[in-house]
Amino acid sequence: MRSIQLNTSIPGPRSRALADRRAQAVPRGVSQLTPVFVSRSEGAVIEDVDGNRFLDFAGGIGCLNAGHRAPGVTSALHAQADRFLHTCFMVTPYESYVRLAERLNALAPGGAPKKTLLLNSGAEAVENAIKIARAYTRRPAVICFEDAFHGRTLLTLALTSKTHPYKAGFEPFPSEIYRLPFGLPEGEIEDAFHKVVAPESVAAIIVEPVQGEGGFNVPPAGWLAALHQVCRKHGIVFIADEVQTGFARTGRMFAIEHEGIEPDLMVTAKSLGGGLPLAAVTGKAEIMDHTGPGSLGGTFGGNPMACEAALAVIEAIEQGGLCERAAQLGARFRERALAWSRQFAAIRDVRGLGAMQAFELADAESTKALTKYCYEHGLILVTAGTYGNVVRILMPLVVTDEQMEEGLDVMEAALKAACLDRTPVEVA
Repeated sequence: MRSIQLNTSIPGPRSRALADRRAQAVPRGVSQLTPVFVSRSEGAVIEDVDGNRFLDFAGGIGCLNAGHRAPGVTSALHAQADRFLHTCFMVTPYESYVRLAERLNALAPGGAPKKTLLLNSGAEAVENAIKIARAYTRRPAVICFEDAFHGRTLLTLALTSKTHPYKAGFEPFPSEIYRLPFGLPEGEIEDAFHKVVAPESVAAIIVEPVQGEGGFNVPPAGWLAALHQVCRKHGIVFIADEVQTGFARTGRMFAIEHEGIEPDLMVTAKSLGGGLPLAAVTGKAEIMDHTGPGSLGGTFGGNPMACEAALAVIEAIEQGGLCERAAQLGARFRERALAWSRQFAAIRDVRGLGAMQAFELADAESTKALTKYCYEHGLILVTAGTYGNVVRILMPLVVTDEQMEEGLDVMEAALKAACLDRTPVEVA
């Protein structure tokens, strides 16, 4: 699907017509990063309503590690659709919820007995993790970190760092949320207990093992382990937010495994559902069982279709060796991106873990120009970073070597087209 030459049909007439309808029907607060509307998808490729084909390096913002329409997922959905669609697990339960909880309990790091609550979205899972931590500790406060992203509901916005476009205008937010610098040394965290919030008031510390929306920031080696020790010392619940890092993206099933940590609670979503809305809180049984009957749940949480999809996703990751594939893809990106950093002055940093990789540009305008060039040439990308100046890759891990190289070629052409290289431009 070579598409290096500019495709002047993007957006095509059908996408433009749908954009007009969208403007009339959908509030402007719902952003649209590309001007195309999807018709079909398969593996790592999207086709729009005008017949244009794109390599997808966005993956539904990290929801498709196992690929678009993964064969096992679609088969499981067809089979479940022939049985039943919804009953509400809290009213008339079903086996797939239990089976998925068992799988997630077994996959979660560490040897302590685990239990799992299924929900609809990452934000909902984060909120429930906070509820569970507060119930368990009988403490009110939560510590989060600068550049974090934990969701868009009011509580998760309080935990999220970025002001525009997420937080501005939606104040006031829930109280007892305290923010510290990401990667703050252990001694300075202890110091914050004297200056910011007392440790005996802190129910939980929530952290992304690699920050997602904040810019694919990787903490210093050993920092997560030190943070975990701080939690152990003060009886604080350690919550790992694996919404974007989970399910093979970083080269392990969960990113926290790189540091050998057993979190008290772990939040997952995105690629768990293989394209369907599904999230989970998986944690130590002692903590998870500290709430009473009826205190946790939701009408659609652990929908049977989503449960079957998730079970198929886990099998696809394990059978397809997608953790190993993530490491290979990440290494290939880093090799190319580090070469670009020596050629293009605007690249300030290359960073990431496994296939969760990114490079930072000088400003948001540069990332907008680059991503626009890319979708006009057949490659879908999304940006990240508190300042919107980070280009990240979240392609399905089933992307072929040829597709990966083509995507990297388009990105390199975009850097050249944006005049971001180190060659001085002669002025006539």
